[in-house]
Amino acid sequence: MLKKITAIALLFTFFYTVVGCKNDVLPKPASYLRLDYPEAEYVTLKGHCPFEFDMNSKAIIKEDKDCGYSITYPKMKATIYLTYKPVNNNIKKLLKDAQKLTYEHVIKADDILEQPYLNPDKKVYGMFYQVDGNAATNSQFYATDSIKHFVTGSVYFYAKPNFDSIMPAASYIKNDMQRLMETLNWK
Repeated sequence: MLKKITAIALLFTFFYTVVGCKNDVLPKPASYLRLDYPEAEYVTLKGHCPFEFDMNSKAIIKEDKDCGYSITYPKMKATIYLTYKPVNNNIKKLLKDAQKLTYEHVIKADDILEQPYLNPDKKVYGMFYQVDGNAATNSQFYATDSIKHFVTGSVYFYAKPNFDSIMPAASYIKNDMQRLMETLNWK
């Protein structure tokens, strides 16, 4: 009789766990990856080049040849490349080259927004480009005094261009590039 009761209890337990304890599958709510970047703190870079600017103190800066700079953001896998060229009666060519560089990305870009920059007090004039979409670069600019100095800047990520994935980092670096351009001073 004890064997019968034990068998019935085991059968009841098995049946209860199979039928009575269903785990309903619930869909997970939509969520987004949260990327927090440190608040930008800016310092003025004063080197031997004929210009100076503010840069994010969290970035790593390396001076290249001919007063060019590489400003690296290791956690974001991105670098801003700055190029300096003296103006020697070639301002039209320099402007054309800078604009051509930006519009080479039109094939992959969804949109290219142009934001003119004028600061007559500092004699800094230029254009900031925001490239939306899966282009190789998301932000570019040029700045000049039209007489002696010409600086271009562009950001590149070391990842396949997928704008949705890199948008938070691209936005953070875009703000740094705009700050760089707005604080540019000729020596």
